Amino acid sequence: MRDMHCHILPGVDDGAQSLDESLAMLEAARAAGVTSIVCTPHVRDPYFDYDAMWDAFELLQAHADGFPLRMGFEVNHAKLMELGMEWASRLAFDGGREFLLELSSRADELMFHEYERTIFELQGMGYSVIIAHPERYRAVQNDIEVARRLVKMGCKLQASADFIAGGRLGREKKPAKRLFEENLYSFIASDAHYPEHYRLLAKAREEYTVRGAHFKA
Repeated sequence: MRDMHCHILPGVDDGAQSLDESLAMLEAARAAGVTSIVCTPHVRDPYFDYDAMWDAFELLQAHADGFPLRMGFEVNHAKLMELGMEWASRLAFDGGREFLLELSSRADELMFHEYERTIFELQGMGYSVIIAHPERYRAVQNDIEVARRLVKMGCKLQASADFIAGGRLGREKKPAKRLFEENLYSFIASDAHYPEHYRLLAKAREEYTVRGAHFKA
């Protein structure tokens, strides 16, 4: 099982703060059945330091005892607009064609029209756009048609496993359940910031597989 969204790199964002914490997360990931990880530090203020993030990746890789790690980024839309679309190739998963895009949790439907323009541009550049944790977005919580529209555009939606405990903002479980019921998710990921999140990943995968939900790891 691939975990394609986590904050396991040491000392670069609001996830692991040290190599020891990163290795504790890696141990928890193994225990949850994870067999490979895409490391996705935040591309948003105040965290983004591209070179430091690559240095942290190489440090973790050197201590991971051969565990399969890839480099990626969780790219905040506003930060991408600030950096410019020419940064897309540097922020995709390991130089590949997957691109993890984070939208604003407070965005209304009007803002989603701007997001759609960016998504179409990324797709035109050859990227498969993955929308991080849509269950957190107010526009999706208010109207699931927003999520349906993203899927119709060709986006893949990624659930963050902490929804099973209410989510980071405390109101994600109900919209996530609805998205699962409509088979709108393509991925579930830990979005781990500390080891406990891997227990939630294991629980979410077990519960929603039992319920018949289908998603890719």
